[in-house]
Amino acid sequence: MYSRTYWLDHVVSPSDTYAVVINGDGTEKITRTGTVMQQGTPKDQAHFNNMEEGIFDGQLMANLLLNYARQMGWDIETGTKTLTNTATYPFNNSQSTVALAKAKESTNYIVLIQSVTPDFAVGDIKITDKLINGFKMAYDGSASTATIVYTVISGYMK
Repeated sequence: MYSRTYWLDHVVSPSDTYAVVINGDGTEKITRTGTVMQQGTPKDQAHFNNMEEGIFDGQLMANLLLNYARQMGWDIETGTKTLTNTATYPFNNSQSTVALAKAKESTNYIVLIQSVTPDFAVGDIKITDKLINGFKMAYDGSASTATIVYTVISGYMK
């Protein structure tokens, strides 16, 4: 089970102050000054590997859920949607309607995001306005386009 890390910033007062000592050989030694008000969380192998394990566990869980859904005969639909943003950041007009191939019995369906290309500057994927025959999808980052592979799971709640 994933063990969450509550990250702390390293806080020094006053911040961003340094002492410079000029050595006799033409070099300088720069040392941070100030009082440590809060020791930050170390950025080390243990913390980063914990994060990697959490990401892996989440992906594994999603794959197990999809496998279970297929075995239970749930209605599964996979698709790809390319969104375009023509607004200048921080504004974004990438919202687009995604039509479902088959209308669902209710709006109690799950939309899982499988992959996003590019994998930078897209931000969060937002799913809104779910109807039985479709939903709206958008991203909130600064990318000009994003291709999103998604899976819709329904039929588990009647």
